[in-house]
Amino acid sequence: MKKAIVLFSGGQDSATCLFWALKNYDHVETIGFDYAQRHKIELEVRKDFLKKVREIFTEDAKKLGDDHLIDAKNLSQIGDTAMTADMKIEFTESGLPNTFVPGRNLYFFTLATAVAYRRDISYLVGGMCETDFSGYPDCRRKTMDALQSSLSLGTDKKFEIITPLMWIDKAETWQMAFDLGGEKLVELIKSDSHTCYLGERGNLNEWGYGCGECPSCALRKDGYVKWQNNAG
Repeated sequence: MKKAIVLFSGGQDSATCLFWALKNYDHVETIGFDYAQRHKIELEVRKDFLKKVREIFTEDAKKLGDDHLIDAKNLSQIGDTAMTADMKIEFTESGLPNTFVPGRNLYFFTLATAVAYRRDISYLVGGMCETDFSGYPDCRRKTMDALQSSLSLGTDKKFEIITPLMWIDKAETWQMAFDLGGEKLVELIKSDSHTCYLGERGNLNEWGYGCGECPSCALRKDGYVKWQNNAG
């Protein structure tokens, strides 16, 4: 039996990866992290999303196993970023936006590996992407390859880090969601996933909830418009 654990934040990318995993593995578990993120609403959204997956996609949901929520608040104690503190989103002297949380993906995959090890799971699935991203060094495939090697060596067990979105843009991510689950999945992602860095869920836009201005919303919105134009 091929078993996977998906790093599921409750956002568009990880929601799409969850369905990709449900189509490609026999058993799929999910893991999320409370790192005192500014957009903490995603932790509530992810629970509702998983609940609706079980209600709407009953066949796929037969493969869906346990969800794990891990306390990773020590990340916010190490240093302030725009993801964990109320500050303006802007670029730093390093050239990276201050939404970059140093070590976040490295830490998350380490924790996911510890859970996967105990549960005899070999595949770790994440929504990292080099095509549409903010230059985060921990989203590169090169980083994933090095991390995969370290995690396997450090546990004496073969793990594979799978990144289905690594080489596609947001328009193609919307298309992937449609290919995996049709209009039902697209609508579920629009209404029940959360991407906005500011935690805005006041109005439902055609592309989903969000402020429409932060870097994450801009990518999601522009990708949706491009996908719609391509489809039209």
